[in-house]
Amino acid sequence: MAKKSIKTISDKLEKVGESFTVFMYDNGYMVEVNGKNNEDDWASAKIMCSTVEELTALVHEAVTMERE
Repeated sequence: MAKKSIKTISDKLEKVGESFTVFMYDNGYMVEVNGKNNEDDWASAKIMCSTVEELTALVHEAVTMERE
């Protein structure tokens, strides 16, 4: 069974922590966000982005989600 592709932070987390990290690579970006999942356990979401527009959408999502 294939793993579900994570495209948004809310695919994996219900609440986010106070910070997130953006990694810049030669071929894109990765956003890492920690928070709580739907079972109220700590989890992290690591999402790859190919464009700045995708990165901007994830940053916007992170700052508008409920905080832990």
